[in-house]
Amino acid sequence: MKSDNVKKGMQQAPSRSLFNALGFTEEEMKKPLVGIVSSYNEIVPGHMNIDKIVNAVKLGVAEAGGVPVMFPAIAVCDGIAMGHIGMKYSLVTRDLIADSTEAMAIAHQFDALVMVPNCDKNVPGLLMAAARINVPTVFVSGGPMLAGHVKGKKTSLSSMFEAVGSYAAGKFTEEDVLDFEQHACPTCGSCSGMYTANSMNCLTEAIGMGLRGNGTIPAVYSDRLRLAKHAGMQVMELLRRDIRPRDIMTEKAFINALTVDMALGCSTNTMLHLPAIAHEAGVDINLDIANELSEKTPNLCHLAPAGHTYIEELNEAGGVYAVMKELDKKGLLYTDLITATGKTVAENIKNVENKNPDIIRPIDKPYSQTGGIAVLKGNIAPKGSVVKRSAVAAEMMVHEGPARVFDCEEDAITAIKGGKIVPGDVVVIRYEGPKGGPGMREMLNPTSAIAGMGLGSSVALITDGRFSGASRGASIGHVAPEAALGGNIALIEEGDTIKINIPEHSLNVDLTDEELAVRRAKWQPRKPNVTTGYLARYAALVTDSSQGAILRVPGQD
Repeated sequence: MKSDNVKKGMQQAPSRSLFNALGFTEEEMKKPLVGIVSSYNEIVPGHMNIDKIVNAVKLGVAEAGGVPVMFPAIAVCDGIAMGHIGMKYSLVTRDLIADSTEAMAIAHQFDALVMVPNCDKNVPGLLMAAARINVPTVFVSGGPMLAGHVKGKKTSLSSMFEAVGSYAAGKFTEEDVLDFEQHACPTCGSCSGMYTANSMNCLTEAIGMGLRGNGTIPAVYSDRLRLAKHAGMQVMELLRRDIRPRDIMTEKAFINALTVDMALGCSTNTMLHLPAIAHEAGVDINLDIANELSEKTPNLCHLAPAGHTYIEELNEAGGVYAVMKELDKKGLLYTDLITATGKTVAENIKNVENKNPDIIRPIDKPYSQTGGIAVLKGNIAPKGSVVKRSAVAAEMMVHEGPARVFDCEEDAITAIKGGKIVPGDVVVIRYEGPKGGPGMREMLNPTSAIAGMGLGSSVALITDGRFSGASRGASIGHVAPEAALGGNIALIEEGDTIKINIPEHSLNVDLTDEELAVRRAKWQPRKPNVTTGYLARYAALVTDSSQGAILRVPGQD
């Protein structure tokens, strides 16, 4: 056992004395040590129940003959951090989580790990750590929130943000907003739509690192506790068989995850996280692969914000495995891959059925023949940009309009809520990329303001920042190269004509190469807006969004 490095031999007598200080018995010292990575805290609704999940995992590990040992991981609530300086600290926590988990797991020589994440950066951060550490590992999330109910209709956090926009437009009263405020988020759990947290928890199943139901069993269901116990038991089976994350997270497994991503209509943030996780697993996933898969993968689900159904309904319909079963009918998945269940994909989905074809469309009756996400390129984004195609109104799939240019999110929100953005406009928000932000803030406030003011089918938004999974409409993010690096988005001027063609994967400003060259000669890099602390170190090391915004040491390939 790996933990023998800290438990056995005369040289480790000091270590054993410290285990004694922890209350370990001689019997426990002979068993495998299983690290339980708990992201429990009291500020994130998706994490407030994780102490109960962790206790269930510990029972499962002990039942199967291991010794569970909990240690923590941090997590930021993107909803609370949204729209102010706090959002600069969201994406950057992904690497803090991966780094700190790596440090704890290797320093203490755990034999296996159970990761218990739930929210946006917490899930990919722990998947990155799992690939680095590469000891037998199972994931079990805290689970999704139940949908809210306002005026007799189900709702969620995205509706809450849009209600604020409707208030600014004079469509909602203060009492209307208060009704949403009190009823949109009714339980603990990750927010109830197909936002980033639920996207990544579902894709954890698709890639093979979580058991069935990891992404969809609601946080408040007792099934979630049973799942956690089984995860604890299953990690001991993976340890016995020596099945490790890099055995599971292969190139084909990432292709499966991207394929399920397209069918589910996941958050555009998956286009940052999957390449970053793949990098840690020694696999290269680029944005071009995403378009190739999207072109042949039907979109089967329209969960909020693309539609009016929620994760609880996906769970009732059969969950991620039911979506995979539909995809397998057309041979769109690699099914011979080993997973954390100890079985192959084919074995996992063998007896699964789609219990509600209104929630999970049959493969021959999809919402569209193409996937939920598209990568756009052109002279604005030579290295790519990303849009959640399944959440774009049909009339905005092709759009041309004048640029309304803003150098930060706050200025754009002021203009939108001040009525200065009109139908046909293309809002450009720049200097919000991984380096320029720094931290690549999400733009849920401006997209929600646009939607709430009734402009969602007539106004587009492009940015070198990113979007919450709760954003909908013609919201095009991850523009690369970003403005801070001198990308062409930095050269766009007020009134320039922007041309968007999502079916043809193109994003261009109507300027010649010669005009862009003249503007580039006049462009001056902006001074960093953060020069100290973690954000400054992050800005110095982070790559652009087309590479997953991973951190690289200067000079590293």
